[in-house]
Amino acid sequence: MIIQHGLPATMRAVRFDSVAGKLELMDVPFPAPQRDEVVVKVAVCGVCRSDLARIDSAVQPRMPVYTPGHEAAGVVAAVGEDVRSWAPGDRVVVAAGRECHDCPECREGLGSDRCSDLQLMAVHYDGAWAEYLVTSATALVAVPDAVPLEHAAVLCGAVSIPYGAIDTARLRPAEAVGVWSSGGHGAHLVQVARICGASPIIALDGSPEVRERALEWGADVALDPANKRVASYIGEITRGRGLDVAFDFVGRESTFGQANAVLGERGRLVLVKAASEGPVENLPSGAEEGRTIVGHTGYRVRHLRDLVELAERGRLDVSASISSILPLARVAEGLSKVRESEGDPLLLLLRP
Repeated sequence: MIIQHGLPATMRAVRFDSVAGKLELMDVPFPAPQRDEVVVKVAVCGVCRSDLARIDSAVQPRMPVYTPGHEAAGVVAAVGEDVRSWAPGDRVVVAAGRECHDCPECREGLGSDRCSDLQLMAVHYDGAWAEYLVTSATALVAVPDAVPLEHAAVLCGAVSIPYGAIDTARLRPAEAVGVWSSGGHGAHLVQVARICGASPIIALDGSPEVRERALEWGADVALDPANKRVASYIGEITRGRGLDVAFDFVGRESTFGQANAVLGERGRLVLVKAASEGPVENLPSGAEEGRTIVGHTGYRVRHLRDLVELAERGRLDVSASISSILPLARVAEGLSKVRESEGDPLLLLLRP
């Protein structure tokens, strides 16, 4: 049984057939939640490069036919009979993962933030390029009226992954930070690191346009990693102490080697990936005594909750992160725009 009011029997959704390589907007049955699940009417959903990777066959999807999209915000439309925390009409942002119910942490009732086998939207179950989506009641974060739902959608993924990486690094005020790849997630890490009080913040990217944007979003210095004097520049900028934290969003031997070389005493090198790309594997070796190399993957609901708080209080403004909003029927056009904007931190949204 679900609590619902005037919901349709069918809805519009983008379906991707990975076998045929076909993407199509079509009518599908309205999703019925389980006892502990919630139906959300999608207001907007981002177009992420991990979605694009599966559609372009760079990454093999787990499901042969599914609905892409995992950066969504909207309004609760229906709830399962066991759900007490949400009601139809609640404004929410949707975390991209839900608990598996089978791992030891889930069996102890510890919730999605402690789940050791998190199930990912648009990877393990249908995503949000649709009029409605179904997810766990614990995967939602309330969005106050002061925060536009469009901004909330930017927070899940584009900002929450960098924020989660900052949490993993245990970044403290006045620590020197370097960010390798300042497009996409890296640009938002620069933005949030400034809120956290990092100083100085050094952005490294091969694109002059991306470096310029990093400066606009809060970096103190922007460098080309191909410059042979990068190490000496960082030494001068940090007054000889080196970086306290280096964030590597590229993950190549050249980038983590360069980042590792400019870490200061007790410095931390964080290799960052989206959860949909899989966990960080084959961590590089070679850290000197006192230094740490660690991998960070994805984000948790608590990270998303923190970011909504920052947005509501006016500390975090993501309005400049939205490049355009297209109707769901123009999804093919949206994908083309994302393909053409390599390295651009701006996010394209789809509106059902």
